[in-house]
Amino acid sequence: MLTFLLNGETVEAEVGPTEALLDFLRERRALTGTKEGCNEGDCGACSVIVTDEHGVSKAMNACILFMPQLAGRAVRTVEGVSGPHGELHPVQRAMVDHHGSQCGFCTPGFITTMAAAHKNGATNHEDQLAGNLCRCTGYAPIIRAAQEAEAQPVPDWMDDRAVGSAPPYPMPESSDALAAWYKDNPDGTLIGGATDVGLWVTKQLRELNNIAFTGRCADLQRIETTEDGLRIGAACTISQLLEAVAPLYPSFAEMLRRYGSTQVRNAATIGGNIANGSPIGDGPPALIALGATLHLRCGDTRRDMPLEDFFIEYGKQDRQAGEFVEFVTIPKQRDTVKCYKLSKRFDQDISAVCGCFNIVVAGGSVAKARIAFGGMAGTPKRATHVENALIGKAWSEDNMEAALDGFDKDYTPMSDMRASAEYRMQTAKNMLRRAYVESLGIPTSVLEVHP
Repeated sequence: MLTFLLNGETVEAEVGPTEALLDFLRERRALTGTKEGCNEGDCGACSVIVTDEHGVSKAMNACILFMPQLAGRAVRTVEGVSGPHGELHPVQRAMVDHHGSQCGFCTPGFITTMAAAHKNGATNHEDQLAGNLCRCTGYAPIIRAAQEAEAQPVPDWMDDRAVGSAPPYPMPESSDALAAWYKDNPDGTLIGGATDVGLWVTKQLRELNNIAFTGRCADLQRIETTEDGLRIGAACTISQLLEAVAPLYPSFAEMLRRYGSTQVRNAATIGGNIANGSPIGDGPPALIALGATLHLRCGDTRRDMPLEDFFIEYGKQDRQAGEFVEFVTIPKQRDTVKCYKLSKRFDQDISAVCGCFNIVVAGGSVAKARIAFGGMAGTPKRATHVENALIGKAWSEDNMEAALDGFDKDYTPMSDMRASAEYRMQTAKNMLRRAYVESLGIPTSVLEVHP
């Protein structure tokens, strides 16, 4: 039996292991304000507000949020954003005043996302709303509405508190408990934020029964700063990771900001981003460039490896049955990292090419170079020939141009709907050129329009 708060009321219900919150709301509670658009966490029409056991409220996508993940938590849909007597929330009033809706299909998701940002005092509205797509109104009146609501107090009815609840499915509360479960269930499926596994269910129609959720593993949700660097728990969300690396590696943080919408970053975990082995996952190229070490665990047995060694070939990783990603560590270093993400849509889109460069220049020569790409091979992969062509030589335009030939030895990209092989190869080379120009202090922003 699952227990959680829904629009301020306690709900108890029998739920399936991969039953989506969106389906529960619309089909079992007749709360049809939450809309189904893409059903893959891409459009924001299904956005709701989820408040965890620590009182932290986040906008999340209901379409790929499984019901067991809500155990003991609080959910607000668009129906619960207004007051108990019909009072409008400040963002609702501002949307009316600024004519922020036309067809209205996307509006409920905008309202809940805006209300979550309002509650958290977040005023970076373009970032907050990047995951809410509108095809009618245009974003200008919506942004104006969000700005109008900034100074208004948070209504008292939005003060949700989580409720005590025993999880209806395995939800270990520590890495030790998770290790014990996974060793006994090596054929099971671990679910972090479900931003990937959710699509197995909504798009591939898979049935998953033997599952465990990592969302309560407290020790895997911490990021620790040590004398040696950063120790990042596998269950940390991309939002947590972005906040931690922003003051250390701002280029990496900016790439993470584009990684997905606020809703996706609030759910997706860095462990899942690594463990799924995607050749176009944006986290691994940056972590490889930073020299990250991966820490794996099976029962009480642990082993470490350089992150790049984890990826063997497309769809195959160096991970044994019952073994899971426990932590990833980034060694302490000065910031020389540049991350470039190329995608058809600037924000919240899958990479065609993601290149990350960690080039250390000392005395005018390249002392160290770690360069990694996603989208250029069947796995995230280092550009070792390019690195070797740079190391020990003067950091000059001529030597940088000469090193470009190494790309043809390091990568054999493929053509697909996102980009041709030729385009990928050319843009990868151009990214090294960009890294060189930026090292000279020359601005290279690809954004042509600024507010």
